[in-house]
Amino acid sequence: MNEWYVILNIFLFLVLAGVLIYLQKKNVSFSKRVFTALGIGLLFGFLLQWFYGKTSEELSHSIDWYNIVGYGYVKLLQMVTMPLVFISILSAFTKLKLTKNLGKIAGLILLLLIGTTAISAAVGISTTFGFHLEAVQIHSGDAEQLRGQQLEQTYSQIQDQSFPQKVLQLLPANPFLDFTGQRPTSTIAVVIFAAIVGLAFLGVRKKEPSKADTFKSLVESLYSIVMRVVTLVLRLTPFGILAIMTKAVATSDFDAIYKLGTFVIASYLALLVVFVIHLILLSLFGLNPVTYVKKVLPVLSFAFTSRSSAGTLPLNVSTQTKHLGVSEGIANLSGSLGLTIGQNGCAGIYPAMLAVMIAPTVGIDPFTPGFIFTLIAVVAISSFGVAGVGGGATFAAILVLSTMNLPVALAGLLISVEPLIDMGRTALNVSGAMTSGLITSKVTHELDTEIYNGNVEELGT
Repeated sequence: MNEWYVILNIFLFLVLAGVLIYLQKKNVSFSKRVFTALGIGLLFGFLLQWFYGKTSEELSHSIDWYNIVGYGYVKLLQMVTMPLVFISILSAFTKLKLTKNLGKIAGLILLLLIGTTAISAAVGISTTFGFHLEAVQIHSGDAEQLRGQQLEQTYSQIQDQSFPQKVLQLLPANPFLDFTGQRPTSTIAVVIFAAIVGLAFLGVRKKEPSKADTFKSLVESLYSIVMRVVTLVLRLTPFGILAIMTKAVATSDFDAIYKLGTFVIASYLALLVVFVIHLILLSLFGLNPVTYVKKVLPVLSFAFTSRSSAGTLPLNVSTQTKHLGVSEGIANLSGSLGLTIGQNGCAGIYPAMLAVMIAPTVGIDPFTPGFIFTLIAVVAISSFGVAGVGGGATFAAILVLSTMNLPVALAGLLISVEPLIDMGRTALNVSGAMTSGLITSKVTHELDTEIYNGNVEELGT
């Protein structure tokens, strides 16, 4: 390994970061800086792979240094996720914004998340049919077979869990453990715990108003501090996107992407169609879809590059409240529930496409009405059940395929293009959560339309 090349790569990255700092000093808008970082990272990543090759030691060591910025930023976002969710929902109770309509709001958000996931499944089925995709068309190498074995092992760990058992895992038996994020369902557990504390506050307010006022002041102070921390972290977004995008492109397997190009194209077409459906839903509720696109693009760009719905949550909530006019309580509920329930990309499109592709390998015609309706229903129900086993495309695929009596291991055939597709899936998941928050706010008359229709403002101010 030539260490001088590594030093050169670090120097070039610092120069590109310097360009972003220069743009910030010139008061270039946040959105433009985000997309500039996205474009620079894309080009820089291509150049690195072209010059070194994706498996070179020089590139590997350079990426380790880039990860300090990229995944360091993701870790900072994850750091503020639990405090943000807890204090924001609790603050909504102390400000009397979630007292009367909590059940209605939560129910509507869940209905929208699961309903759009069912629609996403239908889109995935249609796209697979249109492109004539089948699992037998995909080459099975050592990596694919190993991935298939891992999926079977994962399935063996969760196959005996009933739906009620998965629901029980959502409850916060130890809220302090859930604040660490150690359980797959920690975020939802923190939401439930915050709601319980909020209801307790309402009870104390009726009997001991002075103590309730003291608690309210404490919550407001903590909320101000947490939101300031969120603002400080969000200012680093362009730099995080630059580093993450550089790594994603520099280490991509373009040969595999070329061989599975039809599946990649079909997947992204399905993702685009569902995103358009989000826009249509917003327009049906009287919201300008063009305004939505302009204001959420920075958030979706980060979700795309980071492949982390959880890491995107602070951006998600901040954008909903500051730029889309969604109330704090609804924004946090939709964002938090959307992390593991009703993921349009991971739990909707992806498992539906896989099921249709794999069905012919066991002699099942996937385009009979009975199979299609059953698959859509299974996907919708599983999109809620995924929350009990960890979330994500892998668990969604395992649940759907096993329920449809299809071989789970064949899902490993797409491991080589999984990262590329997962980028689009994550962005769609976040859009689905934000769309649910917006529509819920509109229906419950809690949407500030002046903010929604206002000019795009800086996220990091």
